[in-house]
Amino acid sequence: MMTKDHTDPAQPKLTKVLREDLRRGDFKRTIRRDWNELKEFYLDQERQTRLLAMGKVKRFFVMTWWLLKSLFLKLTPVRRILLLLSCWLILQSGTINYAGEQVQFNNDTSKIGFIVLLFILMLELKDKLLAQSELAAGRSVQRALMPKQNPNISGWDIWLMTRPANEVGGDLVDFLEIGKNRFGVALGDVAGKGLKAALLMVKLQATLRALAADFTSLAELGAKLNTILRRDGLPDTFASLVYSELLADSGTVRLLNAGHMPPILLKDNRAQEMPHGTAALGVLPAANFTEQRIDLQRGDTLLIYSDGLTEARNEAGDFFGEERLFALLASLTGLAAHEIGARILREVENFIGEAKAYDDLSLIVLQRLL
Repeated sequence: MMTKDHTDPAQPKLTKVLREDLRRGDFKRTIRRDWNELKEFYLDQERQTRLLAMGKVKRFFVMTWWLLKSLFLKLTPVRRILLLLSCWLILQSGTINYAGEQVQFNNDTSKIGFIVLLFILMLELKDKLLAQSELAAGRSVQRALMPKQNPNISGWDIWLMTRPANEVGGDLVDFLEIGKNRFGVALGDVAGKGLKAALLMVKLQATLRALAADFTSLAELGAKLNTILRRDGLPDTFASLVYSELLADSGTVRLLNAGHMPPILLKDNRAQEMPHGTAALGVLPAANFTEQRIDLQRGDTLLIYSDGLTEARNEAGDFFGEERLFALLASLTGLAAHEIGARILREVENFIGEAKAYDDLSLIVLQRLL
């Protein structure tokens, strides 16, 4: 007699998954990284500083209490009650017995407690998976709005890159074809990170794309962007922006720097910082913006970057920093734009090691060819 195989072909076999998990190994490094992320999420900076001043034994008990308390308070009210119930059922000694005239009921409550605890874990996992699905969809939208490939402009070698710290990011990297032989390249950084910053970044990108062609003065463009961001933004939110315009077969670059780190010029085996810009967008109601201009010669390179580069941290908490960046850039003159970008990323990744990314990282490399 034939029996039907009820195995879902879309679901992998549990034994196969477990074998792959064991084969993958690297448990110590993974657990250490997860433990550090757990402390970062549940304990604020003030509590982490207080823990460092404690002895090992006291630190263990205090940190355990703080973590459990933070976990408990982040649950929904119903799940908090269920968690208390599950702990009581697991920890209470003995069993519940009922003896009637003919029937005796004997049940170990720890089993029920584990079932309740498993139910809570399933609910939390469901919430996490739903949030991840929505963030993944948001990331897909962000990718669709950004340039699909590096721009191809006569006389220029251009390389663009952005990498969010989380599923979605608050960095803006964009390329605009404004008119005949006129092009715009933008790198922005919305304050904060995650979904809130990502939504404001999309707003900034859409506004910039709508206005760029209507302004020949970048100072006036900055003023208009500032007005709109203050009008439509949230309180205490702002964005820094470097917007550059260039022409095909011309080395002249016009720049608007609104509160961002100054771009770095690589010229004659030296790396030098350009002048600082004005206030960030959305900070002051009547900020004055200025336009900068630079003429690049053949082989000159302009690097525009977000603070996720210099503020990248390793496991010891050390920053990559500007000094390390300038020392690296001085050795990269003569390389193509994509080679410069790849070298910077490789150096940052080697420096970070197994540490979690704390901020979005974005780069634009503009190199004059002719």
